[in-house]
Amino acid sequence: MSKCLVADRGYTSHAFHQHIWDMGVRLAIPPLRHEAPIACPDWIHDNRNRVESPWARLKEWRAVATRYEKTAASFLGILSLAAALDWIRR
Repeated sequence: MSKCLVADRGYTSHAFHQHIWDMGVRLAIPPLRHEAPIACPDWIHDNRNRVESPWARLKEWRAVATRYEKTAASFLGILSLAAALDWIRR
C-alpha cells in the first residue's frame, strides 16, 4: 500500500511537491485553480475533511493557531488539552 499525504492548498508549491514525491509519497492536495489536478484515489479526497475539520477546530484556540508556546513539549501540551476539550465538547 502506498503512502499518501493529505494537505490543503497552502502546500501547493512545486518544490514541496517534488520533495514529497522524492520520498515516495503520493499527494492528496487540491491544486490551485489554474493548475491541472493531481491523480489520487477518490477515497482519499472524499475523506480529507476528517483531517481538515479537526485542525480547523483546534486552530480556534489562539495558543494553537499562533503557537505562543516556545518549546515543542509545551506546544504538545496545549495541543493535547485543546484536542481533549474538543473531543469532550463534541
